[in-house]
Amino acid sequence: MAIKAPLQTADKLMRVLMFTMTLSMMSGVMFNIALPKISKEFALTIAQVSWLSSAYIMIYAIGAVTYGKLADRYRLKDLVTFGLLLFALGSVIGLTSQTFGMALVGRCLQAAGAAVIPAIAMIIPLRYFAPERRGAALGMTAVGLAFGNALGPVIAALIISTLHWRWLFAVSLVVLVALPFYRKYLGNEQPVSSSKFDWIGGSLLGITIALLLLSVTNGFWLLLGALLVLGLFMVRIRTAGEPFIAPKLFQNRKYTLGLTLSFLISGSCCSLYVLSPLLLTDVQQLPSVWIGFALVPAAAASALFGRRGGKLADAKGNSYVAYIASSLLLACFLLLATFTGSSPLLIAVFLVLGNVGQSFIVIAVNNSVSRTLPADQVGVGMGMLSMANFIGQGIAIGLYSKAVDLGSASMTSWNPLFSQGSDTIFSNIYVVLVGSQLIILGLYYISFGRQQRRVNTTQPSVLSNI
Repeated sequence: MAIKAPLQTADKLMRVLMFTMTLSMMSGVMFNIALPKISKEFALTIAQVSWLSSAYIMIYAIGAVTYGKLADRYRLKDLVTFGLLLFALGSVIGLTSQTFGMALVGRCLQAAGAAVIPAIAMIIPLRYFAPERRGAALGMTAVGLAFGNALGPVIAALIISTLHWRWLFAVSLVVLVALPFYRKYLGNEQPVSSSKFDWIGGSLLGITIALLLLSVTNGFWLLLGALLVLGLFMVRIRTAGEPFIAPKLFQNRKYTLGLTLSFLISGSCCSLYVLSPLLLTDVQQLPSVWIGFALVPAAAASALFGRRGGKLADAKGNSYVAYIASSLLLACFLLLATFTGSSPLLIAVFLVLGNVGQSFIVIAVNNSVSRTLPADQVGVGMGMLSMANFIGQGIAIGLYSKAVDLGSASMTSWNPLFSQGSDTIFSNIYVVLVGSQLIILGLYYISFGRQQRRVNTTQPSVLSNI
């Protein structure tokens, strides 16, 4: 349903959305820097405290799809109000927590509320902007994501070095400033669907994802449980009159390959945000305040070149951008695998290559995938793509944390150019990421390598990590 909002109002709405996207992204990445301190305070392993990040991503993934479906049945301004208030409530609980359990509860409530933000970031451009202006609108959300990536580590480092890590929760309370503006600028649109919401199907999908992520650090039996519940979910969507996800969506071969690509890309590229702070802490021995500043150049480069990558895809095609991105990511992971113990300045330079490569590959894959979907499946299809991103990140966070906990004492280096040392585990992880990037490049070529550039005015070009 398109809403003919005045141009000035729509632009103001996008500025408010960009602000909340920045805060949402900051909330997602800030705790990565604090994990070593939290681990020491509660005498827990990195894998255990990493649930402050992975649980956030897990709930964020399910919530984004859920809010998107609820937006057809309820007014957007009411969903935003509920989500932002829940986000703030979780922040207050986390800020006042005295145990790791309460901090985790606060983090989960934060995610349940913040999940409304990626949902509206996809819906608002569709409802409030004409097709010829949607690209610019979606570009503003990408800027919000980049700002969040750039500011998050710096603000987190400053807070951790001067205050207690719990004050990271306080940053998210600023989101309440945006609520009156959403109430003002969002219209009083009527629901576009009166269909029943498949809570059973949604619950089964949520349980599947939770068990899958838990199995990474807690054992094989949970993986079997995830597969069992997944089977029940598949039965449900095939038998329900109005299923949570229509089965025909997965009959599109290019789309399903795109989901796989998105999953692998998110899992490998989130190492740039999750593994890098651990590397700079354990190997380079940087204090928290300097870790944040070491990550800023990469995030700033991503913000600077991200939108240019979109223009390059329009001019040269998605495949052209994907191959540039893969080259940058391969160079980044190879350099990190070889010079793991080098100076923090070099690590920061390597991360610039990786972050720009990530921005480019995300644009290329999402633009390619969006063109495989018919108009009536774009919303749910891109929502599932975002969920695949978050699941990939959640699983990868658990794997990286567990690998770092194992240490390097008895590990042999897999890189012939790398000298054995205490940082071997990091080098070996980056070697694996080189292999994963080659797999991603091959899958992209099989799926979209011969896809020709074309202009599509009937479907929006949706950027990822929204």
